[in-house]
Amino acid sequence: MTTRPEISTEAVRAAHELRVVFGRLRRQLREVADRNGLTPSQVSVLSRLATSGPASASDLAAAERVRPQSMAAILAPLTEQGLVDRTPDPTDGRRQLVSLTPAGQARVAGDRQAREEWLARALQERYTDAERRILVEALALLDRLTGS
Repeated sequence: MTTRPEISTEAVRAAHELRVVFGRLRRQLREVADRNGLTPSQVSVLSRLATSGPASASDLAAAERVRPQSMAAILAPLTEQGLVDRTPDPTDGRRQLVSLTPAGQARVAGDRQAREEWLARALQERYTDAERRILVEALALLDRLTGS
């Protein structure tokens, strides 16, 4: 592992370990949520709509870094399953806004709840109270990386 002189070996090691652990945890959490055949791209769009609210297909394509044609292919099954709906943009009648339907909102909420319950159960089963307190303290330190 080659590092620049101004970055300590310990900082490089910590960065590597964090990336590996968070990658594994992210994959595990993705597996927990019951997708019922949804692709990762479809799940990402549902999550984005839940977080950011209605958006045009072109705005979603830009946010997800895919071509507009690809976004159309992502949205079609979500529309067919009744998870998203399109309505005219009140500020520009030529555009349509994509938003979550009540079924889409329930789906996102259910997936989040399943992931949170899995994580809470795993923390309870695999760690002592003292270890969980240490994890909470470590998370507060890690939160500083995000500027929060």
